[in-house]
Amino acid sequence: MPSRDEASYFGFQRVPLDNKQALVDGVFRNVAQRYDLMNDLMSGGLHRAWKNILVTAVNPPKSARPFALLDVAGGTGDIAFRVMAAAGAGTRAAVLDINAAMLEGGHARAVAAGYDVAFIAGNAEALPFRERSYDAVTIAFGIRNVPRLEQALAEAYRVLRIGGHFLCLEFCAVDVPGFDTLYDAYSFNIIPALGRIVTGNEQAYRYLVESIRRFPKPDRLAQMMRATGFARVSFTRMSAGIVALHSGWRL
Repeated sequence: MPSRDEASYFGFQRVPLDNKQALVDGVFRNVAQRYDLMNDLMSGGLHRAWKNILVTAVNPPKSARPFALLDVAGGTGDIAFRVMAAAGAGTRAAVLDINAAMLEGGHARAVAAGYDVAFIAGNAEALPFRERSYDAVTIAFGIRNVPRLEQALAEAYRVLRIGGHFLCLEFCAVDVPGFDTLYDAYSFNIIPALGRIVTGNEQAYRYLVESIRRFPKPDRLAQMMRATGFARVSFTRMSAGIVALHSGWRL
């Protein structure tokens, strides 16, 4: 276990490790009501295509065969709803998030859409589920907010059944010459300004941009997944390297 003296990063700001989660919670509590709208504006709607690719990789059965999905840091239910829409009657889904405001928004959306999805308050570093209880564990644009990344990966591995699939969709720091300069200019200038206009919180979206730059590169995350025990680990960059989809199995 980490000591209280260990540090982490909240964006570019170095903070005590034990303080990071509360800071991240504050970000999402403040923007929860406009979170999905901001995703559309920031990505030009591309996040929908990226999430559809993730759901295709989950490949939920279209039959009545039992299949259990856990979406970690799933807040507003976006991934779970997409999986349920693509799946057969045997699929059940749970969304776990540490932020109550995000869970409330997701539950309201589920009721309105008629989806039977469980919304559970919990921490990615200590999942409140028994070992080998899910066929698939997903996390989309949430893992970079976890203070102890290795611990979250270990928990995802623990709750997967043998043959279960872990999928992680996350932003990357673009390293394509020329495009990286344009992307940085957009990220550090336009996105915080959008956050101020749409949510009234510029600093929240400045943190989100900075957190992408601090997050491990795709090959490093793949190494961490292998060290956790995941097999057949791979990743695919998309949209000129803006995002990457990591895949690993518990075999």
